[in-house]
Amino acid sequence: MKSAVETLNPTRVRLTVEVPFEELKPSLDAAYRKINQQVQVPGFRKGKIPARVIDQRFGRAAVLEEAVNDALPKFYTEAVNEGELNPLGQPDVDITDLKDNETLTFTAEVDIRPELEIPDYSGIEVTVDAVEVADEDIDKAVDQLRERFASTTVVEREAADGDVVKIDLEARVDGELLEDGVATGVNYTIGSGQMLDGLDEAVTGLAAGGTATFTSELKGGSGAGQEAEVSVSVESVSSRELPELDDDFAQLASEFDTLEALREDSRRRLSEERTYQQATEAQEKVLDALLELVEVPLPEKLLAEEIKTRKHNLEHHQLPQLGMDLDAYLKLQEKTAEEFDDELREQAEKGIRTQFVLDEIARRDELNVSQEELTEHLVRRAQSSGMSPDQFAKAVVEGNQVSMLVGEVSRGKALASVVESATVKDTNGEVVDLEDEDETEGEEAGGTADAVAEAAEANEAATTGEQGDAKSNES
Repeated sequence: MKSAVETLNPTRVRLTVEVPFEELKPSLDAAYRKINQQVQVPGFRKGKIPARVIDQRFGRAAVLEEAVNDALPKFYTEAVNEGELNPLGQPDVDITDLKDNETLTFTAEVDIRPELEIPDYSGIEVTVDAVEVADEDIDKAVDQLRERFASTTVVEREAADGDVVKIDLEARVDGELLEDGVATGVNYTIGSGQMLDGLDEAVTGLAAGGTATFTSELKGGSGAGQEAEVSVSVESVSSRELPELDDDFAQLASEFDTLEALREDSRRRLSEERTYQQATEAQEKVLDALLELVEVPLPEKLLAEEIKTRKHNLEHHQLPQLGMDLDAYLKLQEKTAEEFDDELREQAEKGIRTQFVLDEIARRDELNVSQEELTEHLVRRAQSSGMSPDQFAKAVVEGNQVSMLVGEVSRGKALASVVESATVKDTNGEVVDLEDEDETEGEEAGGTADAVAEAAEANEAATTGEQGDAKSNES
């Protein structure tokens, strides 16, 4: 077999492959055996039909087509390996010449990973929010906890701000009651703003048995994004009483004996939360700065598939769970279809560029993934998916997605190395130390991998470098 590689652009090549006919013999024999098992010819037992009879009855061309389709993936893979290529996705194969008993010639166009020049990134500097916890923040956290332990008492009066009302709702669009536009026995705290715009004003001043009608834009369901006429009736009104802020409350709401200890724990939790947010912000900003330094050609076919996949997932998986379609989502987001498409393309481009750059750093720096690191990341992904580690591992293996997880961890390690070499300061001018309290390498890698997983997830299968099966399109 002979093969030649022609570079069409930085992300696409054309392979021209010439195969001597004798190398087709194993596939040709297999084709005869397969046809033998599928057809019957009078005078011959099934599976014992001579090749010449098959040629006469069904045509030599049919046998050749079967043989070529069987052999193409093998010859394509050999040509890829010979050319030391790193293909992305499926090739476009065209049989240019097939001479019986002489040669098979075909071409295969395929996207490849571009060769990247990673410059010195040690000079990257970013600024992130300082980790600060004010007394007001602690007051707010304790008040939120206090709200959870509030008691309610039914009262015989008109509803006021802060009261809990039990209500029934009906929503109509253009006078028609929506199929999913009825809700009964809903408890709602006036002033929370957690349901429909205009609801607070409608129920304020109503006593049990009172009704009101208001207009509001629906946020979910079949009428999401549409103006609806909403009828509300009040079943009951309850006043809310908050517990006193004292040591008794601390003992009721937590494992602490004093209110002061509870407040200190709130301070600690808030500090940890904002430290994590600070680390995430640093990773995102360092990644953006890194991408600005590297020129990354994008395979148009891969990009188109990535955009298509993201849009499909949104329309057919994410939005239906929220009870809305794309039109309602665009209205809710106050975006045009063109703005949405531009934003989707931008996200897809960043996802692919992120993966290419971090993969190259991981390859260049030989950032291998240990079994321990892979296991830690698998457990973390299982938790986020709501599955047990065993269930998640089984799904990963059955879906041939082990390489996906390995890629996530190696890219996490690559980003971690870039962040480590960068200078990160907070808004107070202080240098930020981003090392985890638990300094195990696996947790560092896994945590950073999670930070970039969203950017790389959708295009993962297309960009793992798997060659796939070549399909022939005879000219």
